[in-house]
Amino acid sequence: MIAIDNILVSDEVVEEKFVCDLTKCKGGCCEDGDAGAPLEVQELAHLINFYETVKEYMTAEGIKEVEKVGKYVYDQEFGWVTPTVKSKICAYGYRDKQGIIKCAIEQAYNDGKINWKKPISCHLFPIRIKKSRDGKTEYVNYEPREDLCAAACKLGKKLKLPAYVFLKEAIIRKYGEEFYNTLEATAIHMEESK
Repeated sequence: MIAIDNILVSDEVVEEKFVCDLTKCKGGCCEDGDAGAPLEVQELAHLINFYETVKEYMTAEGIKEVEKVGKYVYDQEFGWVTPTVKSKICAYGYRDKQGIIKCAIEQAYNDGKINWKKPISCHLFPIRIKKSRDGKTEYVNYEPREDLCAAACKLGKKLKLPAYVFLKEAIIRKYGEEFYNTLEATAIHMEESK
């Protein structure tokens, strides 16, 4: 376990190799799960503010679901999450010509129409963040899906790229550059100590 202030990072985040292989998994993390994407409280306002722009990238089914249940929903286990279509694909997801699930929010961001990339939980995957009961400590865990992420683990090993390096942009977005630099220095030290 790596402790940086009140954030505890599992060793797997720096030791395990991981690189998404969308040609193999087809973005399955956007439809394979018990609920939609977990949302931070401040992200709820982003969904409200950017919905009309994001809507033009969404599927008819996704729009119908959002207009029926809301731009986000509350799940007993995961808290605030994105809605899903038929308990499967995220309402903000769509399939491209290759059958890969893409994010309508991220596409609007990539096109320069909004300034929010996508929910941080999606950007950080396969890292999952859990808070302690008192909310003072965050646990940063490496949790790839065994079957779905097998190709990503294989590609990461082939490229010799640790998960934290693959997720550098997302980690900096969540915790800042100083945190990432500390994590990287610790990872290098751990590797040299082997």
